Amino acid sequence: DLNGAASCKCIDDYQGNPYDGCRPECVLSSDCPTDKACIRNKCKDPCPGICGSNAQCYAVNHVPNCVCNDGYTGDAFSNCQRQVTPISPPPQGNPCQPSPCGPNSKCRVSNSLAVCSCLDTFIGAPPNCKPECTVNTECPQNKACHNFRCANPCAGTCGVDAKCEVINHNPICSCPLDMTGDPFSRCYQAPLPAPKDEPKTPKNPCFPSPCGLYAECRAIGDQPSCSCLSNYIGVPPNCRPECVVNTDCPSDRSCIAEKCRNPCEGTCGINSECRLQNHLAICTCRTGYTGDPFSQCVEIIEVKTPPTVSTDPCDLQPCGANAECDNGICTCIRDYQGDPYVGCRPECTLSTDCSPNRACLNKKCVDPCPGTCGQNAQCDVSNHIPICSCAKGYTGDPFINCHPEIREPTPKDPCQPNPCGPNSICQTTAQGAVCACQPGMLGSPPTCKPECIVSSECSLQTACIQKKCVDPCPGACGQFARCQVINHNPICTCNAGYTGDPFTRCYEEERVVAPPTNPCVPSPCGPNSECKIVGDSPACSCAVSFLGKPPNCRPECTINPECSPSKACIRQKCEDPCVGSCGFNARCNVANHMPICTCEVGYTGDPFTGCQPVQVLPPPPKQEPRDPCRPSPCGPNNECRG
Repeated sequence: DLNGAASCKCIDDYQGNPYDGCRPECVLSSDCPTDKACIRNKCKDPCPGICGSNAQCYAVNHVPNCVCNDGYTGDAFSNCQRQVTPISPPPQGNPCQPSPCGPNSKCRVSNSLAVCSCLDTFIGAPPNCKPECTVNTECPQNKACHNFRCANPCAGTCGVDAKCEVINHNPICSCPLDMTGDPFSRCYQAPLPAPKDEPKTPKNPCFPSPCGLYAECRAIGDQPSCSCLSNYIGVPPNCRPECVVNTDCPSDRSCIAEKCRNPCEGTCGINSECRLQNHLAICTCRTGYTGDPFSQCVEIIEVKTPPTVSTDPCDLQPCGANAECDNGICTCIRDYQGDPYVGCRPECTLSTDCSPNRACLNKKCVDPCPGTCGQNAQCDVSNHIPICSCAKGYTGDPFINCHPEIREPTPKDPCQPNPCGPNSICQTTAQGAVCACQPGMLGSPPTCKPECIVSSECSLQTACIQKKCVDPCPGACGQFARCQVINHNPICTCNAGYTGDPFTRCYEEERVVAPPTNPCVPSPCGPNSECKIVGDSPACSCAVSFLGKPPNCRPECTINPECSPSKACIRQKCEDPCVGSCGFNARCNVANHMPICTCEVGYTGDPFTGCQPVQVLPPPPKQEPRDPCRPSPCGPNNECRG
């Protein structure tokens, strides 16, 4: 009880939303991690108590697998014995005898060497060849594991004119929207609507049934009450059989007629023993007996012979049940299959070992239809069972004889069965069935649904209450409290001036007179500003030499580009950069915020320090014309004339 409202919680060992429905930790093993199995609705280790002595257990895909310890051999599910080193046979010319390739592989000779490869339908590489699958969970969601291959489980499963959809490895059969009938046997065209003048019968809330498959509906007043049929589990509309495939059962049970049962019952023959391994019944003759363990084993009559030293590797009995040994190589006997080193079994012992459109007859999967139905009847196989039905236009006992129909079929209500889907209503009109969603439901048939199931389907300001998105605040908070919705949840807080528990009651706070404060301490004006008290309020203004309005006061400039090209930013003000920049006898010009100094005309030097006058040199002295005969170049006794 919380504030007068009912509070729900899940019972012990159940989990989930108690307002929608609680569930156990698991129902099927596929609900658990792969190394756990669903045991009594709890995910537990399936290994304890499974393996024999000198063996260890590994859980793989929810199934316990037993393996003998190193140095031991035998049946890991009962007892492993210390391995005896066989006497090495004399060397032979064929490197494939005995085969070095391991189980599920084949050996061929190439250049006097053994070349190993996996058998058809097996994957991997020798000696680790394995089937494509052993359980459904090793296949894609739309496939199932059949005969160790991932295949479409729909083949031969549904009835005539029915459609099949694979959900979580399981085939789901249903009739098309315009047809009716049993989807596992045959779907028929929906009958025409009844005439208008037919007398109306009181509406039964169970027709059409809102309960889903495998459920029964009972009318309580004008409301339907749903419950699962006998031998089915779950909660309507999700009732289901106890099992569909073997992996839905514990490892010591098989799925037989949709129930987890002991597959050993009635499987093995006389003088034989049955043990379970991965849902399968393995029959072996008792000690001292031999023969077909599935029919009859006879006592072995021992013939005493003088002891000899055997070199045949088959004397060590390396093969499993129903396998034969040839020079150390194990193979299954005729009509048997499996791993010959572990144990071979017939193609089937129960019909559930076959595909849904086959049945187990004489330990082989065959079509059960031949010779089953009568004249003018057709046979369809559903879940291993032959279903006989009269051909269209015929009636009678399909197992004996069908004869042509004489009378017209009685018109049926097009709303039975309900073609509209869950959470919908069906009305009969002259044009046929008309579908509509039930009051309070959204969408359109067949996908009618409530406005919400969980609060996350609503807007952040609403919550899902009774499958509707509503304001969660009414009635949530106490007196003198206000409510605010945050992420679907009502958040209660006391009103201003009140304190206490907002979910029950808030009380007025005691007012304490605060001492007078300086509205300018701390300053609300921001940097580069001044604060003055005007009355009881602060008045802000920018400091001297700063521009703008508080709290965004700023200097005139911080970088040159904020000034005109003829100015530069000096001490956060745009000023002439020439002042004091050039030396004497020099002039200054501003270009792109920078001072450019040059010497005046007639001056030279460093314009940033000082320029000196240019010195004029005197002209060179004027020379007299030179006489080329002085000195005389003519030699003695000659006369030179210039």
